[in-house]
Amino acid sequence: MRALSSFDQIAAEYDAVFCDVWGVVHNGRSAYAPACAALAQYRARGGIVVLVTNVPKPRGPIPGQFERIGVPRAAWDAIVTSGDAIRAELALRAPGPMYKIGPQGDAPLWDGLGITQTADIADAAFLGVSGLDMEGREAPGDYASVLKAARARNLTLLCANPDIVVRVGDRLIWCAGALARDYEALGGAVVMAGKPHPPIYDLARHELAALAGRDIENARILAIGDGVPTDVRGANVQGLDALFIAGGMHGEALMTEGALDPAKAADALASEGATARYVMAELA
Repeated sequence: MRALSSFDQIAAEYDAVFCDVWGVVHNGRSAYAPACAALAQYRARGGIVVLVTNVPKPRGPIPGQFERIGVPRAAWDAIVTSGDAIRAELALRAPGPMYKIGPQGDAPLWDGLGITQTADIADAAFLGVSGLDMEGREAPGDYASVLKAARARNLTLLCANPDIVVRVGDRLIWCAGALARDYEALGGAVVMAGKPHPPIYDLARHELAALAGRDIENARILAIGDGVPTDVRGANVQGLDALFIAGGMHGEALMTEGALDPAKAADALASEGATARYVMAELA
């Protein structure tokens, strides 16, 4: 694995990037200016940037969020979300009823699918999970009884965000993937479409081909992300080179005296059975 000091060192080797958002482009509250500048410069030189995010919403409201937190429009060409990818699976299960777990802010995920909802797990046909109901104020263990009741009925859990945690400002917030992980541990059936699973990459490749006017071979696509089990493993499964952003969700854990520690980064990858061709502390 090669440690980079600048994205410029390898940018010319790739026609396009599939770039993660949370932890790479912004932290949920403010944009990372060096990362945005690197992507904007890459696009100015002819590269294509498809942002591939496990956010559990359709892409519609994302540009507005970007504008509010300072992510410039010049930094990206297209956006693909885990919410987009899971909606097809949700639609197949209409009219439900669905037992929903997730904050009110994720309402656009369920809109227009013809799915009814129930507040009683005993009446549910499946579970739809976009996150924890009260983000930042709950832990996965708070849902143990609900998951056990669902498992007793052999319900399938549809997870709109495979991430376990995401960094918001200087905090780590539990995501829907944590509940999916716990449900799988009970032997429950889980359906996911976001990274590292194929459906979200199928959408990304479709967007990329439309932008480029042709299919781009794997060797000319670089995946960038800070999540080892999602971004990096997803790149590995797709046959793409990966640039691991070690300072994203891991914060200072992979640093030594404030600088990237390649050995710690390698250990983090190995612990998940993942590999990356490149590593940086932050995209710049």
